[in-house]
Amino acid sequence: MATEKIWEGELLEERVVIWDKDSISIYDESGYGKPLPEEEPNRVEMDLVEAAYLVEKGKLKVTAKEDGKNKKLTFEDLMKLGSKLVHEFHPQYIVYRDLRERGYLVKTGYKFGCHFRVYERGVKLKRGPKAAHEHTKFVVHCVAEESAFSLPEMSRAVRLAHNIRATMVWSVVDKESDVTYYTIQRITP
Repeated sequence: MATEKIWEGELLEERVVIWDKDSISIYDESGYGKPLPEEEPNRVEMDLVEAAYLVEKGKLKVTAKEDGKNKKLTFEDLMKLGSKLVHEFHPQYIVYRDLRERGYLVKTGYKFGCHFRVYERGVKLKRGPKAAHEHTKFVVHCVAEESAFSLPEMSRAVRLAHNIRATMVWSVVDKESDVTYYTIQRITP
């Protein structure tokens, strides 16, 4: 029985880069990260939330340059760093992990005004034209239970989701790290 490869990544600012041409397979097979450059990719870059998840799962080791030496970062190190650099990082991580554990393909959704784009179970990312079931199914916004938000913010999120024919999901993470998902729809009379 073959052992699964443990990837090695390097922290560069707010991203983790896997400098291995074979790393494109982690994107093609499981949808992690983004192959770059687009034409002939030679690396995969991933968001901190993706990297933290893979470190927690034992599928990725991350190092960072510190005083000219490579320092290995633990899952806890990445969570602390993410909490410093990314607003609402902890709720995002909890939701990301929950959706991945449920079998969904999850990608960042910043260009759609949300934290994540979620694809139906079993969908593989591909470039070029897509079938209807291969498009984003949900756009997900993550908040901590005690967070305040505005109704105009929620309305904007629903409109953006509607524009790409996706369902808006508001995910609320409580103090016990349990997630409650709310779908929010626009109703036209």
